[in-house]
Amino acid sequence: MTVDEGARTVTPGRAAQELELRRDEFRLAVQLGLVRTAPAGEGERRRVEQRELDRLRAAPDFPDGLRERVRAVGTGEASALLGITADRFTRLARTGHVSPVRFSLNRYRAVVWLYLAQEVAEFGLSCPALLAGRLPLEVRERLAAREDLRARNWRARRLALLLRGTEDPWARAAAIASLLDPVQVAEVVDDPYERTHLDRLRPPPPPGMPMAPVAREIAERLTRADDPDEILWHRVSLAMALDEARAERQAPHPGEMRGEVGVPVMTVRAGSAVPVSAVDVPAVEVPVVSAPEARTLVIDRPPGRPARVRLLERFRRGKGADAGRPPRRRRRPVAWP
Repeated sequence: MTVDEGARTVTPGRAAQELELRRDEFRLAVQLGLVRTAPAGEGERRRVEQRELDRLRAAPDFPDGLRERVRAVGTGEASALLGITADRFTRLARTGHVSPVRFSLNRYRAVVWLYLAQEVAEFGLSCPALLAGRLPLEVRERLAAREDLRARNWRARRLALLLRGTEDPWARAAAIASLLDPVQVAEVVDDPYERTHLDRLRPPPPPGMPMAPVAREIAERLTRADDPDEILWHRVSLAMALDEARAERQAPHPGEMRGEVGVPVMTVRAGSAVPVSAVDVPAVEVPVVSAPEARTLVIDRPPGRPARVRLLERFRRGKGADAGRPPRRRRRPVAWP
């Protein structure tokens, strides 16, 4: 059933239909905080309360206003909104004046960055001097140094959305660790059990990740920090997040068996023996199946003489039949002309 009558929540698919949004638009609306979700249970996807849908549908500009706030545009459409060339918009995006909200890979495995149309329009209103004339010297120097902040700004936006979506300190630390290389994480987190716990809480990859191995490798490189100062920033942030997580509770270690609610938990330490009588094993009656009786395979030979004797008689009859025939005339070989 799609609707939970007790909590009055609906699934994300049903919520997207009621809000008249596509699936990718709905996911982006949730990431941006435009649509609030509620936890549904451990291991289940978050749901949307019916009153949240009623609040959004009661807006005077629904559904065009909500759809416009989650509209993502590429470089060509973004430059058309600002009235500039695509090359100039790319240079402004590389220097960090506009941050992408999503990316994809085309058939040539080139990265296609997408931007919020609303943010692009706001940038044009706030910085009109950058839309015409020669770019400032600082911007030109950064472009000459081949600076490109698009991937870094996208990672910063994604991390902010992940941190805003959870209050669990270990989940927040896992979100920061997901931006670092495993070697960098191992240098910050010495305890292997803590690293395993962080890896278990690692957030899922962004939607739209390609499935082809080569394209997926390119996309995964974009999700990890590559600039030295960015790596240092996330290492320090991870260390601080770990201190907060350890202060609240320790990471689970082997030997800690977590049972279900209402079931007593038994902790077995290394080196301790558990008596067999402490564990009640229900007896299962195994039916006894008797093996089939062995039978002797008997091949009945038809009455008559043995096969070897009959073969000799056939050979003798053949020679006797040929005795009355005239001898064959030997043909003379024909010479080659």
